Amino acid sequence: MIKHKYLFLGFLLLWPAGASSGQEAGTLWPEIKPNQTGYLKVSPLHEIFYQMGGNPKGKTVMYLHGGPGGECSLHDFRYFNPQKFNVVLHDQRGAGRSKPYGEIRENTTRNLVEDIETLRKHLRLERVIFFGGSWGTTLALAYAETYPRNVDGIVLRGVFTATRSEIDHYYHGGAAKFFPEVHRELAASLDHPDKNDYPAQLLAKLISTDPAVRDRYARIWLRYEGGIAFLDKADDKIEAFLREYNPYAFALMENYYMANGCFLEEGRLLKNADRLADIPVVIINGRYDMICPPAAAYQLHRLLAKSTLIIVPSAGHTAGEPGIQAELVKAMRRFED
Repeated sequence: MIKHKYLFLGFLLLWPAGASSGQEAGTLWPEIKPNQTGYLKVSPLHEIFYQMGGNPKGKTVMYLHGGPGGECSLHDFRYFNPQKFNVVLHDQRGAGRSKPYGEIRENTTRNLVEDIETLRKHLRLERVIFFGGSWGTTLALAYAETYPRNVDGIVLRGVFTATRSEIDHYYHGGAAKFFPEVHRELAASLDHPDKNDYPAQLLAKLISTDPAVRDRYARIWLRYEGGIAFLDKADDKIEAFLREYNPYAFALMENYYMANGCFLEEGRLLKNADRLADIPVVIINGRYDMICPPAAAYQLHRLLAKSTLIIVPSAGHTAGEPGIQAELVKAMRRFED
Protein backbone atom coordinates (compact mmCIF):
# COMPACT_ATOMS: atom_id res chain seq x y z
CA MET A 1 0.00 0.00 0.00
CA ILE A 2 1.15 3.54 -0.72
CA LYS A 3 2.61 5.31 2.30
CA HIS A 4 4.25 8.69 2.80
CA LYS A 5 7.83 8.96 1.52
CA TYR A 6 6.66 9.39 -2.03
CA LEU A 7 3.01 9.79 -2.81
CA PHE A 8 1.49 8.93 -6.15
CA LEU A 9 -2.03 10.30 -6.09
CA GLY A 10 -2.91 9.64 -9.68
CA PHE A 11 -3.78 13.03 -11.11
CA LEU A 12 -2.63 14.55 -7.84
CA LEU A 13 0.92 13.36 -8.32
CA LEU A 14 2.74 14.83 -5.37
CA TRP A 15 6.31 14.89 -4.20
CA PRO A 16 6.64 16.55 -0.79
CA ALA A 17 8.89 19.60 -0.80
CA GLY A 18 11.26 20.57 1.96
CA ALA A 19 9.55 23.67 3.32
CA SER A 20 8.74 23.49 7.02
CA SER A 21 7.11 26.77 8.04
CA GLY A 22 3.87 28.51 7.18
CA GLN A 23 5.14 31.93 8.22
CA GLU A 24 5.99 33.07 4.69
CA ALA A 25 3.40 33.36 1.94
CA GLY A 26 3.32 30.24 -0.16
CA THR A 27 5.36 28.10 2.25
CA LEU A 28 4.01 24.81 3.55
CA TRP A 29 2.80 24.73 7.13
CA PRO A 30 4.56 22.48 9.69
CA GLU A 31 3.63 18.84 9.89
CA ILE A 32 0.80 17.94 12.24
CA LYS A 33 -0.72 14.69 13.44
CA PRO A 34 -4.41 13.90 13.14
CA ASN A 35 -6.54 14.46 16.23
CA GLN A 36 -9.13 11.95 15.01
CA THR A 37 -9.08 8.93 12.70
CA GLY A 38 -11.65 6.30 11.91
CA TYR A 39 -13.54 4.15 9.47
CA LEU A 40 -17.02 4.93 8.20
CA LYS A 41 -19.18 2.23 6.64
CA VAL A 42 -20.73 3.80 3.55
CA SER A 43 -22.28 0.67 2.02
CA PRO A 44 -22.61 -3.02 2.86
CA LEU A 45 -19.35 -3.51 0.95
CA HIS A 46 -17.27 -0.36 1.53
CA GLU A 47 -15.68 1.38 4.51
CA ILE A 48 -13.75 4.61 4.00
CA PHE A 49 -10.82 5.69 6.14
CA TYR A 50 -10.74 9.30 7.33
CA GLN A 51 -8.57 11.52 9.50
CA MET A 52 -8.96 15.03 10.88
CA GLY A 53 -6.37 17.54 11.97
CA GLY A 54 -5.90 21.20 12.83
CA ASN A 55 -8.35 23.33 14.80
CA PRO A 56 -11.63 21.48 15.49
CA LYS A 57 -13.34 24.89 15.87
CA GLY A 58 -11.85 26.31 12.67
CA LYS A 59 -13.30 26.48 9.20
CA THR A 60 -13.68 23.00 7.76
CA VAL A 61 -11.72 21.94 4.67
CA MET A 62 -12.37 18.62 2.96
CA TYR A 63 -9.33 17.48 0.99
CA LEU A 64 -10.09 15.31 -2.06
CA HIS A 65 -7.20 13.20 -3.32
CA GLY A 66 -6.41 12.43 -6.92
CA GLY A 67 -6.46 9.30 -8.99
CA PRO A 68 -9.00 7.81 -8.88
CA GLY A 69 -7.17 5.30 -6.73
CA GLY A 70 -4.79 7.62 -4.90
CA GLU A 71 -4.86 8.26 -1.18
CA CYS A 72 -4.15 10.89 1.45
CA SER A 73 -1.10 11.28 3.68
CA LEU A 74 -0.07 13.43 6.63
CA HIS A 75 1.72 15.68 4.17
CA ASP A 76 -1.65 16.85 2.86
CA PHE A 77 -2.35 18.71 6.11
CA ARG A 78 0.54 21.06 5.31
CA TYR A 79 -1.39 23.21 2.83
CA PHE A 80 -3.57 24.56 5.64
CA ASN A 81 -2.98 26.83 8.62
CA PRO A 82 -3.60 24.41 11.52
CA GLN A 83 -4.79 27.24 13.76
CA LYS A 84 -7.45 28.35 11.27
CA PHE A 85 -8.72 25.18 9.63
CA ASN A 86 -10.30 21.90 10.63
CA VAL A 87 -8.97 19.62 7.88
CA VAL A 88 -10.67 16.37 6.87
CA LEU A 89 -8.84 13.82 4.71
CA HIS A 90 -10.36 10.61 3.48
CA ASP A 91 -9.33 7.76 1.19
CA GLN A 92 -11.97 7.14 -1.46
CA ARG A 93 -13.61 3.75 -2.02
CA GLY A 94 -11.13 1.01 -2.82
CA ALA A 95 -8.13 3.29 -2.29
CA GLY A 96 -5.48 3.76 0.38
CA ARG A 97 -6.60 2.45 3.75
CA SER A 98 -10.25 2.18 2.79
CA LYS A 99 -11.71 -1.31 2.64
CA PRO A 100 -11.81 -3.47 0.61
CA TYR A 101 -8.61 -2.35 -1.13
CA GLY A 102 -8.80 -2.20 -4.93
CA GLU A 103 -12.55 -2.92 -5.04
CA ILE A 104 -14.30 -1.61 -8.16
CA ARG A 105 -17.77 -2.92 -7.37
CA GLU A 106 -20.18 -0.23 -6.15
CA ASN A 107 -17.55 2.31 -7.14
CA THR A 108 -18.73 5.23 -9.28
CA THR A 109 -18.48 9.00 -9.15
CA ARG A 110 -21.97 9.17 -7.68
CA ASN A 111 -20.93 6.74 -4.95
CA LEU A 112 -17.90 8.90 -4.12
CA VAL A 113 -20.03 12.06 -4.00
CA GLU A 114 -22.48 10.42 -1.63
CA ASP A 115 -19.61 9.15 0.53
CA ILE A 116 -18.47 12.75 0.99
CA GLU A 117 -21.98 13.74 2.04
CA THR A 118 -22.24 10.76 4.40
CA LEU A 119 -18.89 11.68 5.96
CA ARG A 120 -19.93 15.34 6.31
CA LYS A 121 -23.07 14.32 8.18
CA HIS A 122 -21.25 11.74 10.28
CA LEU A 123 -18.76 14.37 11.46
CA ARG A 124 -21.59 16.89 12.00
CA LEU A 125 -20.03 19.43 9.70
CA GLU A 126 -21.94 22.30 8.17
CA ARG A 127 -20.62 24.28 5.21
CA VAL A 128 -17.15 23.25 4.06
CA ILE A 129 -14.34 24.37 1.75
CA PHE A 130 -13.23 21.81 -0.82
CA PHE A 131 -9.60 21.42 -1.87
CA GLY A 132 -8.85 19.01 -4.70
CA GLY A 133 -6.27 18.29 -7.35
CA SER A 134 -6.78 16.62 -10.71
CA TRP A 135 -9.34 13.84 -10.12
CA GLY A 136 -9.97 15.68 -6.85
CA THR A 137 -11.17 18.65 -8.91
CA THR A 138 -13.62 16.39 -10.75
CA LEU A 139 -15.00 15.12 -7.49
CA ALA A 140 -15.12 18.59 -5.90
CA LEU A 141 -17.12 19.93 -8.83
CA ALA A 142 -19.44 16.92 -8.88
CA TYR A 143 -20.15 17.27 -5.16
CA ALA A 144 -20.56 21.07 -5.24
CA GLU A 145 -22.97 20.91 -8.16
CA THR A 146 -25.03 18.30 -6.27
CA TYR A 147 -24.92 19.99 -2.85
CA PRO A 148 -24.04 23.68 -3.47
CA ARG A 149 -25.60 24.81 -0.17
CA ASN A 150 -22.98 22.82 1.73
CA VAL A 151 -20.01 24.54 0.07
CA ASP A 152 -18.24 27.67 1.34
CA GLY A 153 -15.45 27.71 -1.25
CA ILE A 154 -13.41 25.59 -3.62
CA VAL A 155 -9.69 25.41 -4.45
CA LEU A 156 -8.88 23.41 -7.58
CA ARG A 157 -5.47 22.36 -8.90
CA GLY A 158 -5.09 20.79 -12.34
CA VAL A 159 -8.69 20.87 -13.53
CA PHE A 160 -10.16 17.72 -15.04
CA THR A 161 -13.82 17.88 -16.11
CA ALA A 162 -13.87 14.29 -17.44
CA THR A 163 -14.86 15.11 -21.02
CA ARG A 164 -14.14 12.75 -23.89
CA SER A 165 -11.58 15.19 -25.32
CA GLU A 166 -9.66 15.34 -22.03
CA ILE A 167 -9.54 11.55 -21.77
CA ASP A 168 -8.46 11.27 -25.41
CA HIS A 169 -5.72 13.83 -24.84
CA TYR A 170 -4.44 11.83 -21.90
CA TYR A 171 -4.48 8.43 -23.58
CA HIS A 172 -4.70 8.78 -27.34
CA GLY A 173 -2.10 11.19 -28.56
CA GLY A 174 -2.44 14.69 -27.12
CA ALA A 175 0.24 14.24 -24.50
CA ALA A 176 2.18 12.14 -27.01
CA LYS A 177 2.95 15.28 -29.00
CA PHE A 178 5.16 16.37 -26.12
CA PHE A 179 6.27 13.00 -24.70
CA PRO A 180 6.27 10.76 -27.80
CA GLU A 181 8.75 8.25 -26.37
CA VAL A 182 6.72 7.80 -23.18
CA HIS A 183 3.46 7.33 -25.10
CA ARG A 184 5.10 4.89 -27.50
CA GLU A 185 6.12 2.66 -24.59
CA LEU A 186 2.52 2.56 -23.42
CA ALA A 187 1.16 1.88 -26.91
CA ALA A 188 3.68 -0.90 -27.48
CA SER A 189 2.40 -2.75 -24.43
CA LEU A 190 -1.17 -2.98 -25.77
CA ASP A 191 -2.68 -5.65 -27.97
CA HIS A 192 -4.39 -3.10 -30.23
CA PRO A 193 -2.43 0.17 -30.14
CA ASP A 194 -4.28 1.39 -33.24
CA LYS A 195 -7.62 1.51 -31.40
CA ASN A 196 -8.64 4.51 -29.32
CA ASP A 197 -9.79 2.45 -26.37
CA TYR A 198 -6.63 2.41 -24.28
CA PRO A 199 -8.43 2.64 -20.90
CA ALA A 200 -10.53 -0.43 -21.71
CA GLN A 201 -7.50 -2.39 -22.93
CA LEU A 202 -5.54 -1.50 -19.82
CA LEU A 203 -8.48 -2.34 -17.58
CA ALA A 204 -8.74 -5.78 -19.16
CA LYS A 205 -5.10 -6.44 -18.23
CA LEU A 206 -5.53 -5.06 -14.73
CA ILE A 207 -8.43 -7.38 -13.94
CA SER A 208 -6.64 -10.41 -15.35
CA THR A 209 -6.70 -13.58 -13.26
CA ASP A 210 -2.92 -13.73 -13.65
CA PRO A 211 -1.18 -11.73 -10.87
CA ALA A 212 1.94 -11.31 -13.03
CA VAL A 213 -0.10 -9.62 -15.77
CA ARG A 214 -1.82 -7.34 -13.25
CA ASP A 215 1.50 -6.33 -11.72
CA ARG A 216 3.15 -5.75 -15.09
CA TYR A 217 0.42 -3.44 -16.33
CA ALA A 218 0.15 -1.55 -13.07
CA ARG A 219 3.84 -0.71 -13.45
CA ILE A 220 3.44 0.14 -17.14
CA TRP A 221 0.68 2.55 -16.25
CA LEU A 222 2.62 4.19 -13.44
CA ARG A 223 5.61 4.72 -15.71
CA TYR A 224 3.36 6.34 -18.30
CA GLU A 225 1.62 8.75 -15.96
CA GLY A 226 4.78 9.53 -14.05
CA GLY A 227 6.61 10.05 -17.33
CA ILE A 228 4.31 12.89 -18.43
CA ALA A 229 3.38 14.41 -15.05
CA PHE A 230 6.57 16.36 -14.41
CA LEU A 231 7.88 19.35 -16.28
CA ASP A 232 11.11 17.36 -16.47
CA LYS A 233 10.77 13.61 -16.84
CA ALA A 234 11.79 12.05 -13.54
CA ASP A 235 12.75 8.40 -14.11
CA ASP A 236 14.58 8.17 -10.80
CA LYS A 237 11.49 9.18 -8.81
CA ILE A 238 9.25 6.78 -10.70
CA GLU A 239 11.63 3.87 -10.27
CA ALA A 240 12.09 4.62 -6.56
CA PHE A 241 8.33 4.53 -6.13
CA LEU A 242 7.97 1.27 -8.03
CA ARG A 243 10.65 -0.38 -5.91
CA GLU A 244 8.93 0.58 -2.67
CA TYR A 245 5.17 0.51 -3.23
CA ASN A 246 2.35 -1.46 -4.80
CA PRO A 247 0.80 0.62 -7.60
CA TYR A 248 -2.07 -1.76 -8.30
CA ALA A 249 -5.12 0.06 -6.89
CA PHE A 250 -4.04 3.34 -8.44
CA ALA A 251 -3.66 1.83 -11.92
CA LEU A 252 -6.83 -0.25 -11.63
CA MET A 253 -9.08 2.55 -10.39
CA GLU A 254 -7.84 5.14 -12.80
CA ASN A 255 -8.33 2.99 -15.88
CA TYR A 256 -11.64 1.61 -14.60
CA TYR A 257 -13.00 5.14 -14.23
CA MET A 258 -11.60 6.39 -17.54
CA ALA A 259 -12.90 3.34 -19.41
CA ASN A 260 -16.36 4.27 -18.12
CA GLY A 261 -16.19 7.98 -18.90
CA CYS A 262 -15.82 8.64 -15.17
CA PHE A 263 -19.49 7.70 -14.82
CA LEU A 264 -20.49 11.22 -15.85
CA GLU A 265 -22.71 12.44 -18.65
CA GLU A 266 -20.53 14.07 -21.31
CA GLY A 267 -19.86 17.70 -20.40
CA ARG A 268 -22.02 17.57 -17.29
CA LEU A 269 -19.63 19.39 -14.97
CA LEU A 270 -19.38 22.36 -17.32
CA LYS A 271 -23.11 22.34 -18.16
CA ASN A 272 -23.99 22.58 -14.48
CA ALA A 273 -21.33 25.13 -13.54
CA ASP A 274 -24.04 27.76 -13.01
CA ARG A 275 -24.89 25.96 -9.76
CA LEU A 276 -21.58 27.27 -8.40
CA ALA A 277 -22.31 30.90 -9.28
CA ASP A 278 -22.30 32.11 -5.65
CA ILE A 279 -19.30 30.09 -4.50
CA PRO A 280 -15.78 31.59 -4.47
CA VAL A 281 -13.48 29.35 -6.50
CA VAL A 282 -9.70 29.52 -6.94
CA ILE A 283 -8.39 27.61 -9.97
CA ILE A 284 -4.67 26.80 -10.26
CA ASN A 285 -3.07 25.06 -13.25
CA GLY A 286 0.43 24.47 -14.50
CA ARG A 287 1.06 26.07 -17.88
CA TYR A 288 2.65 22.85 -19.15
CA ASP A 289 0.39 20.34 -17.43
CA MET A 290 0.29 17.39 -19.85
CA ILE A 291 -2.29 15.42 -17.88
CA CYS A 292 -4.75 18.24 -17.25
CA PRO A 293 -3.92 21.01 -19.74
CA PRO A 294 -4.98 24.54 -18.73
CA ALA A 295 -7.69 24.76 -21.40
CA ALA A 296 -10.19 23.06 -19.07
CA ALA A 297 -9.26 25.38 -16.20
CA TYR A 298 -9.72 28.40 -18.47
CA GLN A 299 -13.08 27.14 -19.75
CA LEU A 300 -14.34 26.60 -16.20
CA HIS A 301 -13.09 30.02 -15.12
CA ARG A 302 -15.02 31.68 -17.96
CA LEU A 303 -18.21 30.07 -16.64
CA LEU A 304 -17.71 31.16 -13.01
CA ALA A 305 -17.92 34.89 -12.35
CA LYS A 306 -16.59 34.54 -8.79
CA SER A 307 -13.59 32.44 -9.78
CA THR A 308 -9.91 33.38 -9.85
CA LEU A 309 -7.65 31.67 -12.39
CA ILE A 310 -3.92 31.31 -11.76
CA ILE A 311 -1.78 29.77 -14.51
CA VAL A 312 1.60 28.87 -13.04
CA PRO A 313 4.47 29.31 -15.53
CA SER A 314 7.23 26.70 -15.73
CA ALA A 315 5.04 24.07 -14.06
CA GLY A 316 3.63 20.74 -15.10
CA HIS A 317 1.04 18.63 -13.28
CA THR A 318 2.58 17.83 -9.93
CA ALA A 319 1.35 19.62 -6.82
CA GLY A 320 4.86 19.48 -5.38
CA GLU A 321 6.31 21.81 -8.02
CA PRO A 322 7.36 25.00 -6.23
CA GLY A 323 5.13 27.41 -8.14
CA ILE A 324 2.00 25.29 -7.79
CA GLN A 325 2.67 24.48 -4.16
CA ALA A 326 3.08 28.17 -3.32
CA GLU A 327 -0.17 29.11 -5.05
CA LEU A 328 -2.09 26.38 -3.26
CA VAL A 329 -0.95 27.60 0.15
CA LYS A 330 -1.69 31.22 -0.78
CA ALA A 331 -5.12 30.26 -2.07
CA MET A 332 -6.03 28.84 1.32
CA ARG A 333 -4.94 32.03 3.04
CA ARG A 334 -7.81 33.77 1.25
CA PHE A 335 -10.25 31.67 3.23
CA GLU A 336 -8.68 32.17 6.67
CA ASP A 337 -10.86 35.12 7.76
